[in-house]
Amino acid sequence: MPELERLRWQLDVSWSLLSHHLERVTDEEALWEPASNCWNVRRRPDGTWAADWAVPEPEPIPVTSIGWVMWHIGFWWSHAHEQCFGDPGAAADWSRAAAVTPWPGDVASAIGWLNGCRDRWAGALGSLDGAELGSTERSRWFADGTLSLGHVLAWANIELMKNAAEIGSLRHLYNADRG
Repeated sequence: MPELERLRWQLDVSWSLLSHHLERVTDEEALWEPASNCWNVRRRPDGTWAADWAVPEPEPIPVTSIGWVMWHIGFWWSHAHEQCFGDPGAAADWSRAAAVTPWPGDVASAIGWLNGCRDRWAGALGSLDGAELGSTERSRWFADGTLSLGHVLAWANIELMKNAAEIGSLRHLYNADRG
């Protein structure tokens, strides 16, 4: 199972890069808006938190806050897990799923949520065998069903790495003029 071992290793590397930044993110950093055209997580009148979201995406695509990127990680990871390892019919529409996926409300709670997502994903990876990686049985929702589960797992690792880089860049921008 060399391919599965590589995917697990890639997940661990991506997660370690994300963790490096998550350990240091403050609530103030998470909600900072680096531009006037920025998607963020916002408290609703009922006290819950929701992420800015629009389909189709506006042009130009807004810059995102750290909080929004953290929400996005939890949203897509939860949704991808449900599609691959849970009930694929539960929320096949990404737009609908995004609209009902709340932001936990603060960085500490969001980190707990993301750790739970990572643990569920790693557990699912641990239950796979090499034959399942080439199958499209669990990945019919992805790329119109043309790519295998192995492709979905690689995509999730790439997406996580990209999001870690986004959070790192936003943290550097936030702190650049603050000494």
